Amino acid sequence: MVGIANLDLLPFSQFQSNADTWLKNNILPYYPATKITYITIGAEVTEASNNVSSMVVPAMHNVQTALKKAGLHRKIKVSTTHSLGVLSRSFPPSAGAFNSSHAFFLKPLLEFLAENQSPFMVDIYPYYAYSDSRNNVSLGYALFESSTEVVDPNTGLLYTNMFDAQIDAIYFALTELNYRTIKIMVTETGWPSKGSAKEKAATPDNAQTYNTNLIRHVINDTGTPAKSGQELDVYVFSLFNENRKPGLESERNWGLFYPDQTSVYSLDFTGKGAVDTTTGGNVSSSSGKWCIASSTASEVDLQSALDWACGAGNVDCSPIQPSQPCFEPDNLVSHASYAFNSYFQQNAATDIACGFGGAGVKTNKNPSYDKCLYMTTGSNKTATSNGTTTAARSTSSSAQTVSSLWVSTFLLLDFILFC
Repeated sequence: MVGIANLDLLPFSQFQSNADTWLKNNILPYYPATKITYITIGAEVTEASNNVSSMVVPAMHNVQTALKKAGLHRKIKVSTTHSLGVLSRSFPPSAGAFNSSHAFFLKPLLEFLAENQSPFMVDIYPYYAYSDSRNNVSLGYALFESSTEVVDPNTGLLYTNMFDAQIDAIYFALTELNYRTIKIMVTETGWPSKGSAKEKAATPDNAQTYNTNLIRHVINDTGTPAKSGQELDVYVFSLFNENRKPGLESERNWGLFYPDQTSVYSLDFTGKGAVDTTTGGNVSSSSGKWCIASSTASEVDLQSALDWACGAGNVDCSPIQPSQPCFEPDNLVSHASYAFNSYFQQNAATDIACGFGGAGVKTNKNPSYDKCLYMTTGSNKTATSNGTTTAARSTSSSAQTVSSLWVSTFLLLDFILFC
């Protein structure tokens, strides 16, 4: 997903040539090597202080026209993101309605989405619903852990979590305007792991609980009460904490990782693990303690993943250099196994940290041998090297692609990714 910022909307809305040039310089050189499926035109424009909403739909049309010229309009969809503030009512869900003050913007927008089969993109934050109305919303309801149900009096539908209720409020708002075919995509959702003294719900345990239950909810093909069994694409906000972001303490602590790339808390992206808030980790069905190269992975995939681990992954790969303790046996599987495990252990031994695009696999058998000692979680004990830290020799130029794929997998909770 590639976005055009609110500050850049004016030139895109004014001239077709600006959209054509932008697509030529920023999309075409990288497609299809980079999987680009959506272009967002502006973000939460109804919340913007300056009047930019009138520029969104003209800019969308120009970008859509540029895509048609390139023959990509069926492969790359154009939309824009919204906050839940685009609704005037969200409870009960069946009474969901768009704010009439945005009608001039929403009517042509919804026509565009329906005509081009683009999704209605929305940022959903049960955390704020709970924080702003603690007397009416329970923490369990916001975290997918409510023991009671909320009944919509108009439909009789039963809701066990705030996320579903907010999604269905949008479905009903779209239905009220006779846009029943437009699908919804959640472009942001998450929970902060830290906050000020007044932000008591912003804790690592709550963040881990919310995101773990969210993943399980999406992957299980649950849908919502109003759209049972319907697929829903969800993006988690966010990958990293933003330590320089202004505002409340919580604003800087929505990430799964700290800026130094260490995990804030463990998260099981398979949707099969059980939340263990006493340890701050996820209990997985696998009892593996090390990560090694998969015997079924291709040499190209192994080399690419090895290049990434020893480069952008910040793994110390000096022990697999010539004359070092883990150089022998001098083969790709052995070298990749050492690098994969080092990255895995440095990142809290989470399932996602052993992914490597399918090239990594967990094991409960210690792969250490002779003087080559594999790192374990909580220990810096690795093979001793008499050289300086250098990256492993690379025969591939696709390390950057592997990194991009890993980040995309980390952010997008799409059913396809877990097949």
